[in-house]
Amino acid sequence: MKKFLITIGVILAIIVAIGATIFFGLGFYLSPQTTPLTKADTIIVVSGGQTTTRAEKGIELYRAGNAPTMIFSGAALDDGPSNASAMREQALQAGIPASNIGTDTDSQNTFQNAVNSKKLLDQNNSRKIILVTSPYHQRRTHDTFAHVLGPDYQIQDVSSFDDRWSKSSWWATTFGRNNSLSELQKMLYIYMTGNYE
Repeated sequence: MKKFLITIGVILAIIVAIGATIFFGLGFYLSPQTTPLTKADTIIVVSGGQTTTRAEKGIELYRAGNAPTMIFSGAALDDGPSNASAMREQALQAGIPASNIGTDTDSQNTFQNAVNSKKLLDQNNSRKIILVTSPYHQRRTHDTFAHVLGPDYQIQDVSSFDDRWSKSSWWATTFGRNNSLSELQKMLYIYMTGNYE
């Protein structure tokens, strides 16, 4: 009986340890980062939450010489100008030449971001990209782009800063919990169905 209880205790301890690892590691899983970066052909910034901040990160990477061109991807959330157009204007004001900026103004989800960005990449024979989005959105964006682009493309991940979310304490705020669990749910759906759309 004693051995049985010890065995049950060990099993429970293992289950708790696995659960804790999954819980505390979720933020790090959702937010992969490439370090160090290598020179790329294009920086792609996907719009969404805190679009201005995402664009700022892309502009920062461009100014640091990480790639000679940029693509901004994302449709309008309302009847106004598209997110891609707003980010392009932000880049122009930051001094980036218009000839170095491509825009996808039609994409309304991550899958469309990848499909439409690929068209622009192929026009310039770009194969190495730096992918910028919010940290909680990085894993799904990377996996979706990898699926659409295929093995001939190299993707590096750099997230913008989001003051509402932290990978080391994603559970601490309502925003963090809602977005992290939503992303996890979407990732599980992709893994189980193979459907990225």
